[in-house]
Amino acid sequence: MGKKALITGITGQDGSYLAEFLLHKGYEVHGIIRRASTFNTQRIDSIYIDPHKSEARLFLHYGDLSDSEKLSDIIYNVKPQEVYHLGAQSHVKVSFDMSEYTGNITGLGTVRILEIIRKAANKVKFYQASSSEMFGNSLPPQDERTPFQPRSPYAAAKAYAYWMTCNYREGYDLFACNGILFNHESPRRGETFVTRKIARGVAGIIAGREKILYLGNMKAKRDWGYAPEYVEIMWKILQHKKPADYVIGTGQTHSVEEFAKQAFDYVGLKYKKHIRIDKRYYRPTESDNLVAESDKAGRELDWEPKVRFEDLVKIMIDADMRAIGLKPVGEGDKILRKKFPGRWWNAD
Repeated sequence: MGKKALITGITGQDGSYLAEFLLHKGYEVHGIIRRASTFNTQRIDSIYIDPHKSEARLFLHYGDLSDSEKLSDIIYNVKPQEVYHLGAQSHVKVSFDMSEYTGNITGLGTVRILEIIRKAANKVKFYQASSSEMFGNSLPPQDERTPFQPRSPYAAAKAYAYWMTCNYREGYDLFACNGILFNHESPRRGETFVTRKIARGVAGIIAGREKILYLGNMKAKRDWGYAPEYVEIMWKILQHKKPADYVIGTGQTHSVEEFAKQAFDYVGLKYKKHIRIDKRYYRPTESDNLVAESDKAGRELDWEPKVRFEDLVKIMIDADMRAIGLKPVGEGDKILRKKFPGRWWNAD
């Protein structure tokens, strides 16, 4: 029998890729989803099999990170060997508008799961999805020793969850780890996140559906990688001989403006002609320059990203062009075929 894993946030970008990766590894995968009047499982529809069928290895459970009792029931009944906690209110701008909710779900939700695992009879390995946003305005590059200076309710909640994971590891001898992942994107990224917003906007302009793309702070700099690579490192962190915390990123930093310019250049358009600034998208406080120093992960986990900034832009533009019925430029598809022959994730 393969291992059992439980994923919170399984319907998100990372959760869907992680579910595919673990199924590829022979795991039985369980995911927690919130009950809603409309389905939000599009990202995992391609791997879902009716649980009545004998070949089914993906199972979904209704639950919520605010409900300790239901979380406890799921973990008690599933008895996973590994828990990947990816669920959160993860949109930074939204966290300013919903700061209490963000603290409850993103911060306290982590503690609820840690406490359940602490009381469990079986040993459970726990992965906490920490964020580069915790570093805020700390000077780049940022590594495991860089102090946190959170600049949003989301970042503050993630910092709380990070330290509670460390405390449960040290205080209760749990195999509990933090992966401090820098920005990682893909065609499955939520449509309100800036990289996907740009990719969809470019495709819409090429198709004649739109003329203008509205963005916020163009000067913010981020370390952008490719999401399927980052979920593999989540798994590696829990397979390591001892629990630890790791910074994961490409070591390159680029501004939102650079991302937009690359995207429009790729399809032969001038970005300044199509972009307008809307200050409603500005955050009250901003993390200016985030760039990872991942030497520890390189040494201990053999981490070296294959997809760099220019590759990522092309991959995302090709996917969004194809999604609305346009013929993609094709360079992004070539990169995927070359760098990931026989890839484990489904085509987007």
